[in-house]
Amino acid sequence: MSQQTDQNRPGGPAPVTDDAAGAQTAAPVTASITTLGVRGEERDDFTKAESKRLRRRSLALLGSLAAPLKLRLVLLGIVVVVSTAGTVAGPALIAWGIDNALPAVMDQNDWVPAFAVVGTYIVVAVLGAVLTAWYTVLAARISQAILFDLRKRVFLHTQRLSLEFHETYTSGRIISRQTSDLDSIRELLDSGLNQLIQGVLYMVFTGVALVVLDPTSGLVLAVSLVPLWFLIRWFQKNSQTLFRSTRTTSARVIVHFVETMTGIRAVQAFRKESRNRDEYGGYVESYRVANTKVFNLFGTFDPVLVLIGNLTLAAVVIVGGFRIVGGTLEVGALLAVALYAKRFFDPAQELAMFYNGYQSASAAMEKISGVLEERPSVPDPAKPTKLADAHGKMDFDDVVFAYNAGKVVLPAFDLHIPAGQTIALVGSTGAGKSTLAKLMARFYDPTQGTVRLDGVDLRDLDTQDMRRAIVMVTQEAYLFSGTVADNIALGKPGASRAEIEASAKAVGAHEFIMALPDGYDTDVNKRGGRVSAGQRQLLSFARAFIADPKVLILDEATASLDIPSERLVQEGLETLLADRTAVIIAHRLSTVAIAHRVLVMEHGTIVEDGTPADLIAGTGRFAQLHAAWRDSLV
Repeated sequence: MSQQTDQNRPGGPAPVTDDAAGAQTAAPVTASITTLGVRGEERDDFTKAESKRLRRRSLALLGSLAAPLKLRLVLLGIVVVVSTAGTVAGPALIAWGIDNALPAVMDQNDWVPAFAVVGTYIVVAVLGAVLTAWYTVLAARISQAILFDLRKRVFLHTQRLSLEFHETYTSGRIISRQTSDLDSIRELLDSGLNQLIQGVLYMVFTGVALVVLDPTSGLVLAVSLVPLWFLIRWFQKNSQTLFRSTRTTSARVIVHFVETMTGIRAVQAFRKESRNRDEYGGYVESYRVANTKVFNLFGTFDPVLVLIGNLTLAAVVIVGGFRIVGGTLEVGALLAVALYAKRFFDPAQELAMFYNGYQSASAAMEKISGVLEERPSVPDPAKPTKLADAHGKMDFDDVVFAYNAGKVVLPAFDLHIPAGQTIALVGSTGAGKSTLAKLMARFYDPTQGTVRLDGVDLRDLDTQDMRRAIVMVTQEAYLFSGTVADNIALGKPGASRAEIEASAKAVGAHEFIMALPDGYDTDVNKRGGRVSAGQRQLLSFARAFIADPKVLILDEATASLDIPSERLVQEGLETLLADRTAVIIAHRLSTVAIAHRVLVMEHGTIVEDGTPADLIAGTGRFAQLHAAWRDSLV
């Protein structure tokens, strides 16, 4: 099996940017434009070139979402065109009635034209109302279909992304993508598109009808489009930056709130309430200022738009009035032209409101598309190798690993673990123990070198086979909402109640489970809040036991246990670790005692390797640690 460096394989550790303080943050893996700053904060300082590329990226995403709905979109377009045309026909019918039907009644007592125009007006009005209702329903269904697809894409994609992404991209920002950002897109699809399509069509049809009725008045309207164009361009230029700022500041508010509520125990334990109040107040103030600037923008745009509309209407009426006096324009035609001139600018305000929602939704779409463009740094193999019967032999050959370019954690690391051997990793904090465990579980790929299971490079191994063969139990011992039985069965979906209970008994969890209100059917509540930290750890052991992996990794998995629980678990561990390869990372040396072999690590290298008894009898680092631990028990 050839060894390949990270540069020769897709999805290796991401490039890194350093800020002035020396903080280092992984950049997005393959996205052409990062939406995060060097400290991981949301950016709002994009260049013009970046803004264009972000817009293209967002439009491409929207296009892919709309592609399956082509037929419904075509039908929607036909309905909105017909309904808008019917709405615009009203003033023209009124003008014809005044200039033609009314004289026929007065001069010839002929009511047929009058009844015809009134009947036509009513039919057009009813048809317009029906089509508008149909259009509204169609638009709502299309927007909901797009949102459903987008929500599902974001959830499934973020779930597939590697651990590296989730350790960089905070949970608050992910929540912001799924909540406030998607809400902005929903508002645009639910009402904004109605405003855009109907507004644009209404203005076009109104302008055409006005020109057809009276070309001279159409010329007056054309002159008014010049200041309108400059106003819209000014609004567009300023609103893009301002609305991106509102999305950024909104995300910061959500991120801080989520982090505070998630870590509320630490907040209260360290009396961080006052500091959080000041920080949160600062974020809220930034959000308020950003929104105030948007309101000020509309405070200028709306009055100027109304002014242009009123001046245009006045010009049309004055010019038309002189022409009526001169006998070149009928009264009905002037009335219709005046109505069209007035109505022409009505959608402009709606379009401004659409642009309001569009800028907010566009900024949200940029951030969502940025997440969707992230690629796993630990990709699935193009041609996976199946592992029919795993034995559990693990090999590290010339492994070098660095989370970023400036910090090598494992330099030139070699390790060979025979199948069925239990090894214990000990060493000071930062020695590289947890990194080694993450490489074994393939949460990360080595920067250089190869990690193999039974001779197969983990990067080439079928993902499902690898996940079944290697299981990692961490100190966090996360429990999902649901029953105790459901959480244990995560290790083996579809497991019988007998299998679940057997696994719990094997690790010493059965007794405390039966003491719960509903036994194995007890709901553990959010994140396992109904059980203690030690009990959560026992349940995670039961989950690992029922999974029956060939390689088991325990990363500080006994740290949350009290002394009685630890003794109980020690017995369960002997059952849990039997006939499988195991790696135990622990500071408690009582846990190390059950290992066949102890590795002492310092600065990413193994400084001692031997049986517990041999190392204790020596004078090295482990002997010193063991002596200190033994003295602490006296």
